Amino acid sequence: MSSPLRALVRHPQFALGMREMSGVSLGIAAWGLVTGVAMVKAGLSIPLSLLMTFAVFAGSAQLAAIPLMGAGSPAWVIWATALCVNLRFVIFSAHWRPFFMRFPRGQRMLLGYLTADLNYVLFMKRFKEPRDDEGQIEYFLGSSFMSWLAWQVPSVLGIVLADVVPTHWGLGFAGVLALLGLGYALLSDKATSFAAVVAGAAAVAAFALPYRLNIVVAIAAAVCIGLMIDGGGDAGRRVLASLMRAKPRDRVAS
Repeated sequence: MSSPLRALVRHPQFALGMREMSGVSLGIAAWGLVTGVAMVKAGLSIPLSLLMTFAVFAGSAQLAAIPLMGAGSPAWVIWATALCVNLRFVIFSAHWRPFFMRFPRGQRMLLGYLTADLNYVLFMKRFKEPRDDEGQIEYFLGSSFMSWLAWQVPSVLGIVLADVVPTHWGLGFAGVLALLGLGYALLSDKATSFAAVVAGAAAVAAFALPYRLNIVVAIAAAVCIGLMIDGGGDAGRRVLASLMRAKPRDRVAS
């Protein structure tokens, strides 16, 4: 092990990032296992499935693309769906830019490959502004490494053992539960929750569309709501004000 790598692994923030990510790694592992099995069950070969899991490393995009590939959807629909599902990473990257802009482009591209939803949530909760003396990059790499392992190991197992996994195990339902748990962790405020509710309603309303285009409709609806709230003029300010005023009812003392 080289000296820089040894120093990285021994850094306390690297260990802290791994430890905090390990708390949610069970949900990531369940999601990865379901995705690995789903790729093979949809008709992808084992080598192609392995290439997809290592090259893409985006569970939501994979789960969105797999049924489209199995249904023989046009390539543009598959690419458009994956792009829409992953648009949130543009926001993540913009928020991370002040923290990691000092690194060369090649290293930033590697960091981009390692990014994931929960890495973003944990990182932004711990670090409010860029600082060189807080071990921010070490924390990021520790949490990212744990997230990558928690995804890839179960995903590879699901791919290799897909033919011996009985369909009646209900892995699809387990994947839905994992996605719900991960999605709930990202609902950090009322505005985000409101956008999620609108997206869910849009997905149900557009369910009859072919090629599972209801997913694209749901994403577009959530993005529109987010843009309206963040900078949509008077209408957006009114929606945001109403969400901020809404408070849970006080308990009546018994």
